[in-house]
Amino acid sequence: MTLNHHHKVDWEELKGLLPGWGRELGFSGVGVADINLEDHRNRLQGWLADEYHGEMEYMARHGSMRWQPKLLHPGTHSIITVRIDYLQKQPAPEEILAQADKAYISRYALGRDYHKVIRNKLKRLVKKISDHCENLGFHDFDSRVFTDSAPILEKALAEKSGLGWIGKHTLLINEKEGSWFFLGEILTNLPLTQNPSAQTNRCGSCSACIDICPTKAIVAPYTLDARRCISYLTIEHRGVIPLELRKPMGNRVFGCDDCQLTCPWNRYAKQSSEPDFEPRHGLDAADLLNLFSWNEEEFLKNTEGSAIRRTGYEGWLRNLAIGLGNIDFKASATGETASSGAVVAALESRKGYSTLVDHHIEWAINQHQRIINSF
Repeated sequence: MTLNHHHKVDWEELKGLLPGWGRELGFSGVGVADINLEDHRNRLQGWLADEYHGEMEYMARHGSMRWQPKLLHPGTHSIITVRIDYLQKQPAPEEILAQADKAYISRYALGRDYHKVIRNKLKRLVKKISDHCENLGFHDFDSRVFTDSAPILEKALAEKSGLGWIGKHTLLINEKEGSWFFLGEILTNLPLTQNPSAQTNRCGSCSACIDICPTKAIVAPYTLDARRCISYLTIEHRGVIPLELRKPMGNRVFGCDDCQLTCPWNRYAKQSSEPDFEPRHGLDAADLLNLFSWNEEEFLKNTEGSAIRRTGYEGWLRNLAIGLGNIDFKASATGETASSGAVVAALESRKGYSTLVDHHIEWAINQHQRIINSF
């Protein structure tokens, strides 16, 4: 698209207005990146060649579109990136992980689906940019918004634009705000220059995220084998959870935050002020047995507008069955037997939904039968 030059838009001034407009909409950071992602091309291709993406076939689709934004949206000249915090402080994630009978759900999925929240905010930011341009006689503004919803290298763009650096766990880290945030992008035809304030990678010799990973999914610094990652297994993976990874999953039934919980930079993480990200239906501290008792209708009702829908009801039951199988009651002998008996009864009651779910239920029952038979 040929830009109309009969206008009075100062592009540097416009870029300077973006962070303030972003803050008004609830974004904790706004940056600008150019569209050159060739540096990340080989890394992605190597990761795919190693088959670390597992069943996420969409990661291999769309060819060069991922590192060539112009193919995704023709006319793209610059990309505005945004960051928005989602962490809820209470209850502390560590408290839930320490209680085996509670269900741990990744903090990002406790509230309203972030895709909808961020997309709406991005559209409002686009309106501010458009109005500004229109008022100064520029009528050719063109854009497209994304948040984790297109074949684009989000973290690479956020890193280029100065919002942080990609850590050894492959998530973006900001030196002043940690990593508990979502990202979003606006692909534009505007001649905005890239932010010069890229943050230096400050992971150093730290290996906390690599060491803490329950399933050892971070196979090397900056390299994640999704096939071992609990987030992938509980959300994207549709089949049987590998036997050797079930115990390490513990009570994590949707996603996993261990690598973020241990990251030293998250001592600076900000609590979210976005009402839509506040936990719904008590999912921040729910009992495994209570969630397992939901029928499909209740699941659909209680996860309406939630990212948890991604796993589907079958995946939900599969994940919860593993969580129930991992409960290691540390009560008295009588209490343990009774508690394990209650879990077994709940597991038995859910048999018959599908072969996949039954497979994991049988595994979970066997875990408790050992406890019961030991008394």
